[in-house]
Amino acid sequence: MGLTPMMKQYFEIKDKYKDCILFFRLGDFYEMFFDDAKTASRELELVLTGRDCGLEERAPMCGIPFHASSGYISRLVAKGYKVAICEQVEDPSAAKGIVKRDVIKVITPGTYVDGNNENNSNIYLMAVYEENGVIGLALTDISTGEFKTTSFNSLQTTLLDEINKVSPKEIIVDINTSESLLHEISLNCNALLTKKDLSDFRVKEEDLISQFSEVEISNLSKESKISCMVLLKYIYETQKMSLLNINYLEKYDIVNYMTIDGSSRRNLELTENIREKSKRGSLLWVMDKTSTSMGGRILRKWIDEPLISKAEIDKRLEGVEELYSSIGLNEDIRIALRDIYDIERIVGKIANGNVNGKDMVSLRTSLTKLPAIKDLLSTCKSPLLKDYFNSLDTLDDIKNLLLNSILDDPAIGVKEGNIIKDGYSEEVDELRKAKLHGKEWIAALENSEREVTGIKSLKVGYNKVFGYYIEIRKANYDSIPEGRYIRKQTLANAERYITQELKEMEEKILGAEEKLINLEYNLFLEIRSLVSKEISRLKNSARIVGNLDCISTLALIALENDYVRPNINEDGIIEIIEGRHPVVEKVIGRGEFVSNDTLLNKKDNRLLLITGPNMAGKSTYMRQVALITLMAQLGSFVPAKTANISVCDRIFTRIGASDDLAGGKSTFMVEMWEVSNILKNATSNSLVLLDEVGRGTSTYDGLSIAWSVIEHISNNENLKCNTLFATHYHELTKLEGEIEGVKNYSVAVKEVDDNIIFLRKIVKGGADQSYGIEVAKLAGLPKEVINRAKDILDNLEDNTYKLEKIEVNNQLKEEVSIDKEQIAEVKEDTKEIIDDNKVNSKTQDDIQIDFTFVEKESLIKELSSVDILNLNPMEAMNKLYKLVSDAKKLI
Repeated sequence: MGLTPMMKQYFEIKDKYKDCILFFRLGDFYEMFFDDAKTASRELELVLTGRDCGLEERAPMCGIPFHASSGYISRLVAKGYKVAICEQVEDPSAAKGIVKRDVIKVITPGTYVDGNNENNSNIYLMAVYEENGVIGLALTDISTGEFKTTSFNSLQTTLLDEINKVSPKEIIVDINTSESLLHEISLNCNALLTKKDLSDFRVKEEDLISQFSEVEISNLSKESKISCMVLLKYIYETQKMSLLNINYLEKYDIVNYMTIDGSSRRNLELTENIREKSKRGSLLWVMDKTSTSMGGRILRKWIDEPLISKAEIDKRLEGVEELYSSIGLNEDIRIALRDIYDIERIVGKIANGNVNGKDMVSLRTSLTKLPAIKDLLSTCKSPLLKDYFNSLDTLDDIKNLLLNSILDDPAIGVKEGNIIKDGYSEEVDELRKAKLHGKEWIAALENSEREVTGIKSLKVGYNKVFGYYIEIRKANYDSIPEGRYIRKQTLANAERYITQELKEMEEKILGAEEKLINLEYNLFLEIRSLVSKEISRLKNSARIVGNLDCISTLALIALENDYVRPNINEDGIIEIIEGRHPVVEKVIGRGEFVSNDTLLNKKDNRLLLITGPNMAGKSTYMRQVALITLMAQLGSFVPAKTANISVCDRIFTRIGASDDLAGGKSTFMVEMWEVSNILKNATSNSLVLLDEVGRGTSTYDGLSIAWSVIEHISNNENLKCNTLFATHYHELTKLEGEIEGVKNYSVAVKEVDDNIIFLRKIVKGGADQSYGIEVAKLAGLPKEVINRAKDILDNLEDNTYKLEKIEVNNQLKEEVSIDKEQIAEVKEDTKEIIDDNKVNSKTQDDIQIDFTFVEKESLIKELSSVDILNLNPMEAMNKLYKLVSDAKKLI
């Protein structure tokens, strides 16, 4: 047996799209076969059936109605699948043999623009190309037409920073990319990795020039050009066309924006909270009061890419301040913005050829608001708002075209008619009159037939299968005049008839309707073509509207939340008076949040060492400083009474920790990796937040690491950056005065009747205790556990460690007590111990030491090499007894 002709056609097409689920059009359904059917059945919860295919076994099969395909495609793409849409490309009624079919589009996570993108965020497709130690990166959102590129030295961390920043849905990489890098990319984002053989990829300058201008590509690196071409080729392969809205290439340099690595983005919860991965509880949630989709996307970019140019930051702040000070003007602007739809995505649909009448009405509505916005901007004085006024094109010609041509409530489908306005086309008007005349004749026929037959329930109806008909119910059969009607269809309770006259009128009406539908469709294509020629103008106005929306929003939230304009400096000074955490304040209420001051100046207040109990607010305070700095650099007012913010090139955070099981890293390894990344990449202009460094290991190991990190940050000439360092190691408070720039701060706590109250206030000076048991009590640990913990703490704090049954000098002692302070003094008192030939102990008889077996210098050397700080009490005890034993042998 051989495959049926249809199955042969299926396999010929499927062979070209092996990495896709093939939606194979059969009549009114998309069918999937074999492995595709099994996958779709599982992922979409469809019934798996079978179909004869010419083989011994039936082909596994499942299907979906073509008119309901969007939801199914969306679900597959969301799970990382590619879907190839295979349509019938000829009229089945005119086909000779099997109907011709071909793939008209491939839908992938990075190219899916037809879904319901509720949050209006960007859908990025990225290409990465590396050669000779340089990475070229290109990025596009085909739904908005955004297309940009950059290149940089091939540092894995830089690439991962960019990926974390834009969160692409799909990344095209070279098939020869190392598995380790692919693994790191997978851990940092949920993007689909599409592998292509780029080893022999060649760029033709004319191909880039045909899409962009020669000026735009003139200064691109070879690697950037290749990454751009990889994207353009992939878009053409999947969309089966070049996209008109991708007509401008933006070159950007990563050094022009603040760098925030993936870990810091998560820790600061910039665009989503850590727990639920949702917008609520993030900085974006607090700040996003935008009125337009364009504004929402731009505001997110501003949060992801804070500026590092003082001039550009101040220019934004001046624009915000002008609208902040002119409440009425800002309110009028926001009223106008509310009626503006997503112009960028409508333009994308025009470029893709899938725009409909309702989209055109939305575009028209949006354009009608532009003159009012331009008029409002005409009075503005700040340079930024004046730029918006001068650059905003009100697009009156396009607006008038759409006003004159498209109905106010057109049909959704562009091939259904009812889309062109009366008066736009004489031919359309005439056909509508003919159609209307026919409908009037039908209505008159119904009335006349009722009078002739006396059947009041007689009606004239229409359906697509049988056309127009006269319907008479069974109860009235006896009233039908003989020979008046021709029977057409029998129903259970009625008969349907026609007359010759009705048949002739049907042909006139349907002929007019068919001509009208075709004419309206062709006119709509002409209108679409005219609008598509102005895509660059439309995109430019959409961009200005989006930017204005962001400035207006920043003014609004500043007014609503009592924010203040920050002063921007380049002197390394971060001085915040009564600063507040923007998100926590929003959650708990303005009046409930305790504000705090901050002074960092890269000199005598370079590293703030913050101690205090858990839950007291150390982490919140540190994040607050970082968020205020970031908000200032994106051009926003900030939650404080006053703020003087120095421009930072990077913000680093090491706050919180958890196991990275997928990456094979323990909690402590994750912590150390983050610290390592900070120490390697921070500069003197960075802001560093370190919380509880060293807590993931033993006490002395952790203390040593934390101590060393502080020294490195403070003493390294290439670093010495502003740092907030929270710790529970109270021993580190001794570093104030020992290391330049280290200052002790703590979180104030009030004790009331054996209970503690967290005051959430940062004060000068180190904390004298951790209040760990009190925190455990607040957490609800059983009373007996709390009481036992207090007993153990009391014993530990009386500075005596007791060991039972220790053999000393070949005699079994029941109990030996060694004072902790005495252990710490061994190193300093070595010479005295040897000279006096004794070891002092509070509860032990003197032990005589005779130097007869080991030379005095050897013992001194061993004693001098003991690192007391890196020994736990038991290790210190054992070391001391070994030294005592060795010393006794010399007596």
